[in-house]
Amino acid sequence: MSKVIFITGASKGFGKLWAEALLERGDKVATTARNIAALQDLKDKYGDNILPLKLDVNSRTEVFEVTEQVEKHFGRIDVLINNAGFGLFGTTEETTEQQAREQMETNFFGSLWVAQAVLPVMRKQKSGHIIQISSFLGLTTLPLLGLYNASKFAVEGLIETIGSETAHLRIKTTLIEPNGFATDWAGASAVQTSSDIADYNPVRAAFVESGDNPDTWGKPEATVEPVLNLIDNQNPPQRVLFGKIAYHVVNEVYTKRLNDIQNWKEVSIAAHGH
Repeated sequence: MSKVIFITGASKGFGKLWAEALLERGDKVATTARNIAALQDLKDKYGDNILPLKLDVNSRTEVFEVTEQVEKHFGRIDVLINNAGFGLFGTTEETTEQQAREQMETNFFGSLWVAQAVLPVMRKQKSGHIIQISSFLGLTTLPLLGLYNASKFAVEGLIETIGSETAHLRIKTTLIEPNGFATDWAGASAVQTSSDIADYNPVRAAFVESGDNPDTWGKPEATVEPVLNLIDNQNPPQRVLFGKIAYHVVNEVYTKRLNDIQNWKEVSIAAHGH
């Protein structure tokens, strides 16, 4: 049985790739983007099975209006893939107030508005699956991505909480946590802070060098089957890492965190006071 999938940020990258794979197998897909001209090729190929809609997720009003259009057009929303977002590269000190606010506005608040708009539809259905595109940088951090890291840490807490609030309504949540992939995320879609403070040059140089290894970047097309499996799974995971870099880094980070928790156990318990 075909499903109705609502994908934000579908003009390129993961969003468009997954939209086409879903359409190809017969699902109905509502796709949103700031520039829906980028979705015309899918419209030409898949006709009424795709509903391209213009959306800026920063506008809560627009998000609710578009979600209403999706429900009215297809009659339901089985799966939300909350994918809209961008990367902000630069040191924390050099990040401007506007850049910081714009990063949180899209990556965190945009995800919140879409989830809030879709939840009434899924509550009414007593079913649904919210798939949030996060990052392995919602579990650990890299330098020069401070505000991006923070936005994904915030999204992780948001979606985990929604999952605990809606499980009894048969609404499931999954956080997809990719490492870097060869999409436009780190290219034209990214925003750069200034790089005026020379003291940070060694950090910048090390960061650039780490990205020079092509093996660091995952292949976007390799994510298609895992996403389809997630959508079809009756018991999807709360979190799933995408990419071998994400797996190895997070495994190492969490092993160290658990060791620290155990090593400082007595201090933690003593701090409770009784």
